[in-house]
Amino acid sequence: MGRVTARERILRIREGVESERVDTLVVEEPLEIRLDGTPLSITMRTPGNDFDLAAGFLVSEGVVAEGREVAAIRYCAGATEDGSNTYNVLDVSLAPGVPLPDTSLERNFYTSSSCGLCGKASLDAVRTKARWPVGEDGLRIDVPTLTELPERLRESQRVFDRTGGLHAAGLFTAEGELLALREDVGRHNAVDKLIGWALLSDRLPLRETVLMVSGRASFELVQKAWMAGIPMMAAVSAPSSLAVDLATEAGMTLVGFLRGRSMNVYAGRDRILLEAPEEAAMPEGSLTVPPAP
Repeated sequence: MGRVTARERILRIREGVESERVDTLVVEEPLEIRLDGTPLSITMRTPGNDFDLAAGFLVSEGVVAEGREVAAIRYCAGATEDGSNTYNVLDVSLAPGVPLPDTSLERNFYTSSSCGLCGKASLDAVRTKARWPVGEDGLRIDVPTLTELPERLRESQRVFDRTGGLHAAGLFTAEGELLALREDVGRHNAVDKLIGWALLSDRLPLRETVLMVSGRASFELVQKAWMAGIPMMAAVSAPSSLAVDLATEAGMTLVGFLRGRSMNVYAGRDRILLEAPEEAAMPEGSLTVPPAP
């Protein structure tokens, strides 16, 4: 496996004072994912948990949904002239009978944030691929537990402590127990690594769990959560409008701006157990939970 961090000598300037020091940086390298020998996708990622990343990517794209559908994952020789392994090329073999996706549609396996699809087409595409319904999931979580998740996520970010440059995705129970955490320079990759861990551990669908992410809540991240059967996603930053639409369509709970003791609930408010429900009128589809007294 490649390096997760690198050391570089830098010039540091603080309040006009110059000094030289060695800084720790997070490593970013390409990973090519092949499916039964055919190139499928290239993503920029932080080395580590690469098998999880490849497996989670296939779940997110609707190629597989159960661990038994993956026969093997192996590193291939890298692209160096001498043929040595760079650990930047993976080949996934599907189990017999699992259909291959149409790899001629390369844009489906690049970045969907600029794919050019309209909102309705994007929603329809996810609906047709999702295998795990989440609308009837019985997850319930109280506000005090929910507000503790960002700090619990941050406390478990080992590489972030050394670099300050990584996104994180954590999977929690309704009681606030951290089941697994993955870090990556790409926030999509962090979620894929987490979902891939679940797939390879035969844990899908991820019923009655909460996905906590360190950045914003995009359409793509909500999509990945739905594809893994996760009924609730929380983020420390804002959601996009399409993310809210998708969460509503799926019957997911979507929480944004989860900071300190405050949050905004954009979809699926019934899963949030309030200590003192507010009677004030609020815009339909969103709920702001004020700080506890």
